[in-house]
Amino acid sequence: MKQVAQNYKSGELAVLDVPPPTCAPGGVLVRSLYSLISTGTELMKVGEAKLSMLGKARARPDQVRKVLDSVAQQGAVNTYKKVMNKLDSYTPLGYSLCGVVVEVGAGAEEFSVGQLVAAAGNEFALHAEYNWIPVNLCVPVPDGVPPEQAAFSTVGAIAMHGVRQSEVQLGDTAVVIGLGLVGQLVVRLLVAAGVRVFGIDTVDDRCRMAEKAGALHCSSADEAGIASLERSILEASNGLGADHILLAAGGHSNGPVETAARLARDRARVVDIGKTRLDLPWNAYYDKELDVRFSRSYGPGRYDDRYELQGIDYPAGYVRWTERRNLACFIDLIAREQMDIGSLIAGTFPIADATDVYQQLSTGTLPGVGFLFEYPNATPPQSADAGAGTTETTGAVPVTTTRRREPAGGPASAGGARLGFIGAGNYASSMLLPHLQKNEHAVLARVATNKSLSAANAQRRFGFEQLSTDANEVLSDDSLDAVFVVTRHSSHAELACRALETGKAVFVEKPLALTTEDVDRIVATVDATGNDRLMVGFNRRFAPLLTDLRDRFGDPGGNYSLRYLVNAGRLDPSSWYLDQDKEGSRFGGEGGHFIDTLAWWLNSPPTEVYAVPGPEAGDVIVTLRFANGSAGQITYVGGGNARFPKETLDITGGGRNGRLDNFQSASVWAGRKPSTRKARGTDKGQRVELERFVAAVTSGGPMPISFDSLIATTRATIAVDRSLASGRPEMV
Repeated sequence: MKQVAQNYKSGELAVLDVPPPTCAPGGVLVRSLYSLISTGTELMKVGEAKLSMLGKARARPDQVRKVLDSVAQQGAVNTYKKVMNKLDSYTPLGYSLCGVVVEVGAGAEEFSVGQLVAAAGNEFALHAEYNWIPVNLCVPVPDGVPPEQAAFSTVGAIAMHGVRQSEVQLGDTAVVIGLGLVGQLVVRLLVAAGVRVFGIDTVDDRCRMAEKAGALHCSSADEAGIASLERSILEASNGLGADHILLAAGGHSNGPVETAARLARDRARVVDIGKTRLDLPWNAYYDKELDVRFSRSYGPGRYDDRYELQGIDYPAGYVRWTERRNLACFIDLIAREQMDIGSLIAGTFPIADATDVYQQLSTGTLPGVGFLFEYPNATPPQSADAGAGTTETTGAVPVTTTRRREPAGGPASAGGARLGFIGAGNYASSMLLPHLQKNEHAVLARVATNKSLSAANAQRRFGFEQLSTDANEVLSDDSLDAVFVVTRHSSHAELACRALETGKAVFVEKPLALTTEDVDRIVATVDATGNDRLMVGFNRRFAPLLTDLRDRFGDPGGNYSLRYLVNAGRLDPSSWYLDQDKEGSRFGGEGGHFIDTLAWWLNSPPTEVYAVPGPEAGDVIVTLRFANGSAGQITYVGGGNARFPKETLDITGGGRNGRLDNFQSASVWAGRKPSTRKARGTDKGQRVELERFVAAVTSGGPMPISFDSLIATTRATIAVDRSLASGRPEMV
């Protein structure tokens, strides 16, 4: 299918051929008819991408701080790889469309095939021929509503939420500063609500457009225009001034907020809808005690994964107007002909011409505010339920069943180990695939990702032979020798079992499983198939500096004591790692790394775990006993300083001490003076780990880590959460 994308590093805009998404549970697969170009948000993103690296840094100082913290913790080389991986990738554009449902996922049965819908979301309602849309970001479009007008619904919801934040009442006076697309929709909504509306914009045509839509008077943003507008507002409000000022402008000028204070009455409301400079003049805002409010996107539910992805709605008694209800309300206004959208449409263009259209918009050669992309066969169904119970040909990758073959164990086919990837996110793209790409014994044969552009990015950068958005395509490919599972934690055990059942070798990024039941299922699968060719991404035991430290430390005999301090850092509030109900605890997702490292050093499996909570949520202090009588402690905390090294390992035994400092230096105290070695970068072992795995697949030899060790580490990691809950030691 065709999809519009941009490379944020180079600024390149392109219309790519990518695989269509599959229809996941909790949503519907939609064939696009029209998608709206956001002349504000999208053009700002397009403009940022064309900046130099220094310009990008100035535009996103928040990201620069994160990069500097990462350099301190993970080293310059690893940080550079991660940053370049994010920058040098195609990212999607678009967030508002109208289309036809072609497939209904489980849990989305309120929709039907052939139904006309409006959809929202900058990760879902993209400029693409097909999109998967979650139920709470999708609403039906009634008969008679033109699909090109329904495509405005998301931007309409943004405008509507801004109006709701102002709490306007009948007879109020409002000023809209900025009469672009959002501002024009705000004017129309205010007029429909019985409000006396005034407007300001630097473009005269936009002022005239707003007046035709019902605004009483609109003026330019210069002194003469504002003075004229001020007189009109005072006359209309009996000398009071405007009750509400709605900022729908963008840019770096502080003029909008200064003008807002000038035109507002005492204790008026100022609502920021756009992204403009907000250097509030203190005296002006204090003297009038102005109420400054923000309007966050489409409304309540935005940025809440439980609402948007899991479909958990807010009760109307508590949250009357969610983002989905705003979408539906806007569509209803169009259906009842109370919202004039047709006059906003300045141009409709084929999706194939997207790059030219953005170029013209960037240079200002396309006048107007409303522009649409049109897709092939952009004709709506005859009625909203015309296609119910039917199947529309989507061009999507067909779902295939997994075929089982004899358990692996022999050498790979001539030409090297043919590898398939399920998932190709930031970790896989920065820490795994670059090493495999350079490995002459590895063939990157097939990749499947949830998002179309992720697969296209992986193919472009690493040369995969085939790509799709369906994991079944990887699992059922009998030409593959090994499957990599690099997806979210909750899917690891299921995909690992399915891959093992096909007889292939399997590499699963940690964790292998989140529950004891899942571990038992993996063991049962290995017993049933005879295929134990499983590897988990416990890479630290392969780190050159750590293996060298172990060799230099030697075996002093007797027991060891090990202490592992992990300064994990704070997670972004939007991180999926925080979805503990679905993805397990934070330690459950990462802690296997550190338990495996201790078990490897001791060459002994963990037998008992005792865990107590740390100072902040998610922190944990774990004490482990091992079969050889040694003990280890892992302190896993997120509240430390962001510049402090992430990992420090101390080893004591037989009159010797060893220390690993964040994979950057390692010291042994075995005599009068410590012996210290330093690394040029921060190598946590991924390269050697992958070399060993590919060699095992190629030769048919044993896996780099024994199956029993993988299971013991996974059971010990799961036991940590069990010990936290019980408050006592738990046997592994």
